[in-house]
Amino acid sequence: MEILETVGFDLGHGETAVAKAIVESIEPPQMLEINNKKNQITALGWHPQLGYLVGEQALIQAGVTQLAITFKQKPNNDPNYRQTISTFLATYYHLLKESRQIENQETTYFYVGCPSGWSINERTEYQKLLQESGISLLNVVPESRAAFMQAKEAGKLEYEKLLSSVLIVDIGSSTTDFTLVKSLQEIPIDFGSNTLGASLIDKAIFAHTLAQHEQKSLLEKVFKEYPHHQARCELACRKAKEDYFSNEQLYSDPQSFARGFESINEQIYFIPQVNKLMMEEILNQPLPELGQKSWLQSFHEALDEAKQKLDSQAIVPKLLLMTGGASRMKFTHQLCQKTFPEPETLLRPDPEPERCIALGLARVGRWDLRATAFKGEVNKLLESNKLEQLIGKHIPELITSLTKPLVEGLIENAVRPGVKAWQRNEIRTLADLETLMKQRAEQWLQGDMAQKVVNSQCISWFNQKIQPDLAAQTDPICRKFQIPRSSLRFEDSIEAALVNPELRIGDVILGDTVAFIVNVLIGGGTLASIITLILTGHLTWPIALVYGASVIAAGMELNRETVKETIKTNVNVPSWMRSSLLNDRKIDDMSKQLKPELEKVIQEQLTANQEAFDKLISKVEQGLQKALSTKVQEAIILIQ
Repeated sequence: MEILETVGFDLGHGETAVAKAIVESIEPPQMLEINNKKNQITALGWHPQLGYLVGEQALIQAGVTQLAITFKQKPNNDPNYRQTISTFLATYYHLLKESRQIENQETTYFYVGCPSGWSINERTEYQKLLQESGISLLNVVPESRAAFMQAKEAGKLEYEKLLSSVLIVDIGSSTTDFTLVKSLQEIPIDFGSNTLGASLIDKAIFAHTLAQHEQKSLLEKVFKEYPHHQARCELACRKAKEDYFSNEQLYSDPQSFARGFESINEQIYFIPQVNKLMMEEILNQPLPELGQKSWLQSFHEALDEAKQKLDSQAIVPKLLLMTGGASRMKFTHQLCQKTFPEPETLLRPDPEPERCIALGLARVGRWDLRATAFKGEVNKLLESNKLEQLIGKHIPELITSLTKPLVEGLIENAVRPGVKAWQRNEIRTLADLETLMKQRAEQWLQGDMAQKVVNSQCISWFNQKIQPDLAAQTDPICRKFQIPRSSLRFEDSIEAALVNPELRIGDVILGDTVAFIVNVLIGGGTLASIITLILTGHLTWPIALVYGASVIAAGMELNRETVKETIKTNVNVPSWMRSSLLNDRKIDDMSKQLKPELEKVIQEQLTANQEAFDKLISKVEQGLQKALSTKVQEAIILIQ
């Protein structure tokens, strides 16, 4: 069945969010709700009567006997981990279907995020694990790709920035990921053991609160015997942290505190609280998970390492996108801006980091499907014989458009100068004139001037003949995928200097056409035919009329061909006679008379050379295919 919708499933270490995009629409994805909320704590609880519960319901429902939180990690063989992950996803899936927020299994494709630092093998294993939930149409993609796609489609990235270097800093609950997107390609930036997640701050608040608690020993026993109580207390610490970073100025007063709350029973309460002084202490305290470095130090060093790696490649990101729930912490903005200062790098924190990845994943899924279909449509065109027919149909018009300027160029650069040299007695015989004209014609045809003539006509031919017919094939594809028609057009020009050098369509059409013309005119004997026509029709016989009687009187029994060859080779017309035989006005008249004759010869010779003709069609087709393929790679980023 056809895929109708894509679901972006942001299974986070701390929070989970889900969004849906309709494949055949370019409308923004919509957030889906579980328990009437668009974002849920990543929590899975077991209730003896109600079964598995997720999110807030797992936390607040009385009677929950098992509770798991912050369980996202790299795939491994721990059966408890595998069971928790697959059950969590299956429960979410069931609730989405039950509330009719998604279509059936055959028409809905799930896209689940993972840290960009995970290897391809880890992604594959994670995908297999998630498919154990019963969702077969499921793909795992880097969360950085989702952040990039969300920024792009939400209108936060101009097209030129899409094609430049963008650094994505994703500060999640379990990891902090750095990803460079360069020319639309994602490159994760490794910086060692990546355990730099914001949940470490939660744990530090938890440890601080427990250490100060009046009933510390009792709480430790409760947590050991009933782990779900510890999970709830850690979530209370997370809420206190989020409250603090949402209102930092409010808690700069030593008497003001951001608080969380968890009741163990009617007598025991766990109330984490933080203010500016306490948070600075927590952010700067050594943590065993970070090799006894503080969270602040580790984040600073990670930024510095990312900067050094980019510097080594001479890359300065034009944009720094910040996402992940923990990117709301203002000090992370300040450190990012200090390491990658403006105006070279613009800082863009996502305004809704808790929803960014889910929305981006839904967009990635839709984009993948639509981009694949788009490339398929263009490939269908490229694999058909439509391009060959299109080019072949217009090649005769190209030859016609080339003939006149080529003839004019040959007359002005080879014929007229050669005849003038003969007129001035600089050349002895017509055979010498034939050699001179051939040399001058070859030099001109192989030189820059002839190439400019050919290029000019080719550009005009392509833009007036090929481009409109090509647009008739590509415009419907662009309309279908709702991207600008110009995405698959070459409207500016095919001239190599004026278009993307990667396209090379100008090089192919211009260069190969020049080679084709030179090969046919010089290598194919056309030039010799042209010069023979000039000498025989316009020079040899006028001289024969003057010299004919004396030649016959000398007893030379000559037929027509022999007379021509004898005059051409042996007769040296006196200089005083040359100017009367061929004065300037007669040279002008001869040049005018020659034009239609030479045009006919050149057009016939070019058209008759079928093998070179077919090669030219094939080369232009190959160039056009390559150029379109390159434009496709540029155009797919515009697909929504």
